[in-house]
Amino acid sequence: MAQDTTDLLARARQWLAEDPDAETREELAALLADAEQDGPAAEPALADLAERFADRLQFGTAGLRGELGAGPMRMNRAVVLRAAAGLAGYLRAEDAGDLVVIGYDARHKSYDFARDTAAVMVGAGLRAALLPRPLPTPVLAFAIRHLGAAAGVMVTASHNPPQDNGYKVYLGDGSQIVPPADAGIAAEIDAVASLDDVPRAADGWQVLGEDVLDAYLARAVTVVEPGGARDLDVVYTPLHGVGRDTLLAAFKQAGFPAPTVVAEQAEPDPEFPTVAFPNPEEPGAMDLAFRTAAAARPDLVIANDPDADRCAVAVPDPAAAAGWRMLRGDEVGALLGAALVRKGAAGTFATTIVSATLLGRIAEAAGLPYAETLTGFKWISRAEGLRYGYEEALGYCVDPDGVRDKDGVTAALLIAELAAELKRDGRSLTDLLDELALTHGLHATDQLSVRVQDLSLIGAAMRRLREQPPTELAGLTVERADDLSAGSAELPPTDGLRYYLAGEPVRSARIVVRPSGTEPKLKCYLEVVLPVPAADALPATRDRAAELLAAIKRDLGRAAGI
Repeated sequence: MAQDTTDLLARARQWLAEDPDAETREELAALLADAEQDGPAAEPALADLAERFADRLQFGTAGLRGELGAGPMRMNRAVVLRAAAGLAGYLRAEDAGDLVVIGYDARHKSYDFARDTAAVMVGAGLRAALLPRPLPTPVLAFAIRHLGAAAGVMVTASHNPPQDNGYKVYLGDGSQIVPPADAGIAAEIDAVASLDDVPRAADGWQVLGEDVLDAYLARAVTVVEPGGARDLDVVYTPLHGVGRDTLLAAFKQAGFPAPTVVAEQAEPDPEFPTVAFPNPEEPGAMDLAFRTAAAARPDLVIANDPDADRCAVAVPDPAAAAGWRMLRGDEVGALLGAALVRKGAAGTFATTIVSATLLGRIAEAAGLPYAETLTGFKWISRAEGLRYGYEEALGYCVDPDGVRDKDGVTAALLIAELAAELKRDGRSLTDLLDELALTHGLHATDQLSVRVQDLSLIGAAMRRLREQPPTELAGLTVERADDLSAGSAELPPTDGLRYYLAGEPVRSARIVVRPSGTEPKLKCYLEVVLPVPAADALPATRDRAAELLAAIKRDLGRAAGI
């Protein structure tokens, strides 16, 4: 037997001896049995083991996220126990406080990972408080500041496929971790030589009562005006996640009519049986919601992703195949920004470098500060003087003093209030989008997103673009190319490329290319801004923008080799 194989099997046996979970022990034992025999099952088993033990899931600014299963490259109890020990060690070393609040969704193993985290915190001499049941991520983000905790952990893989789970870490300010905290926690994880070295309490943690949810809801409803417009019919889907009860309670307390819930997707279900990916942005994910809307005939369709930190919105559109059009995250982001300006909001409006630039125009017109950050709410939430932040991936922070993270419940409340106000005046969300285009130019966006099985393809595409940068896309000249890995005075370094394009008929155009931080995808974010001379020119301007975006996608795909 080759030395590499001998070492691999030895590492797998050592992991098996420590694994506290009967399911993953059985899974790994079966792989080892196949790998150690002379039959045809040996080769695929060895290949599987080699992938699982090639490294370990890296703890970074997104915490941990990956496929469930045995081994250090999977999400499992052994990996989570080490992560919890690393967080506990970091908090003690930093003397950051002793209370850690822990939330979890309804995915496979979420409660087990949350309970294990509580056991490690108490074993390390800290205090732990579990949320009372599976609840949305924004409830956890709220609870951290509400309870004055030193840190928070949310066990969720958000909108990832059913076989995934994740581990998101917040510090006491209620924001997700950023450098150098992530590196400090990772170093403490690396220092865990064996699970035998990690004390775990059998009990001693607190299970919070419903009062923490009540406090969240009391804060959430403050994003809408008391006695404001409420006449709005909504179809809502939680996509088999944990958002339903919290959102329905928020709508009731705010005085809205009860939304019609998509029956087939109403209950939490870790298998997500009706969707290929439980993400409102994915093709087919909203089909059942639109089918329900065809019967209910609502004013609006709203969806949360499974942990309810994102909010998707669809509006009636007779030209669309299902009679409904999904609004892009940039469109909802602009609408919410406009709504907050109308309310007299003061403070910084912020979005990311991959989102549309329209929010900057809205903020400028209102005399408000504006900031662009790297992708992710870990960066948006740290914009100085933040009053409102959003990212194009359906994430919106409309109340940073309540939840300093994206919150799909408060975003749903605010967009519902805006739609109800417009309905009262005989107008709609699309009418307001038209107004914004006339005032600030049509900001049209699209995305080229490529999911891969082989992660090396993403690195190859990024290298190709760096070594052979495009000079022209869709007939537009690439006037400037920024390699974001170098960093700048405004932005920390990140693996990304940004292109600025110019030429008729655009006022401006921009592309950002980056690997996804949470999924095996290469993402390319496209924006073209076209002037709109008059309202009757809007349809033709939108058609021209769509043609340009399609051509940019085609040419960029060729340039990247994807």
